[in-house]
Amino acid sequence: MTRVVVVGDLMTDAVARAAFPLAKGGDTSANVTMHGGGSGANVAAWLAVEGVESAFIGRRGADIAGRNRDMELMGYGIDARLVMDPERATGTCVVMVTHKGDRTMLSDPGANAALLPEDIPQDLFGPGAHLHVSGYSLLNEGSRQAALHAMKLAQRAQMSVTVDGGSNSHLKRAGAEPFLEWTQGVRLLVVNASQAEVLTGRDNPEQAAKVLTAWYPEVVVKMAGEGALWFSNGHADPIRVPAEPVEEIADGTGAGDAFIAGFLPVWLDGKPPVEALANGCRLAARAISHLGARPML
Repeated sequence: MTRVVVVGDLMTDAVARAAFPLAKGGDTSANVTMHGGGSGANVAAWLAVEGVESAFIGRRGADIAGRNRDMELMGYGIDARLVMDPERATGTCVVMVTHKGDRTMLSDPGANAALLPEDIPQDLFGPGAHLHVSGYSLLNEGSRQAALHAMKLAQRAQMSVTVDGGSNSHLKRAGAEPFLEWTQGVRLLVVNASQAEVLTGRDNPEQAAKVLTAWYPEVVVKMAGEGALWFSNGHADPIRVPAEPVEEIADGTGAGDAFIAGFLPVWLDGKPPVEALANGCRLAARAISHLGARPML
């Protein structure tokens, strides 16, 4: 099985799940828990529990949270290559989850925003491996050059490269044209329907995917409760797979990261896209069935 190297963000997620509808300007009872997070680190964690050899490259603070996040990654069996930042704290995200499972996030990237090209260890880059870059690392100005450097190293080593769309709001602020330019040479782009619309102006996921194949050989669009689709510029029609049913949505945080971790190993093994999509949807369903963005250790 192909080794996957992930470059991305590492966070501590403070998840507050409201017991009742939010009382605006008032007090709402909630269950508040702390979890390891960060889109890139989440992908690496889900890959590891799927039995994939994974490495994660990122940056953390010289604080207790950073030490805990580091130990968690090692607990999953990930080859964690974390640079300790002497000044910035480990990134933190406040995740507010409504009683219906909808979420809103407030993020402080902390040390993630200082990831540098020299933080990227070259020994992880070689033929036969695969690089996945978290869109957050490209959309954050402070870590962008490190992400671009990793992509160049991967291309020189003849590694395949995938990128995800990161954050809808960050993508809007950065703009479609710069993002498309940064991701030149990427073999597969994974986005959700909103990110696909930001990049193409098309609110129909199938139409957006077709437009995106002008830049990428293959595109996957995640459509939440409607499943996901894959499209290649060599195919006439997109391939769609429905979402797996879930009895109760506990927390949607990390579902997209889990989908990527389910999709990648099947896709990298050269199996049909329908199998890769189905495996991604299976892992996403598992992720939204419990609190926190990562699999439970």
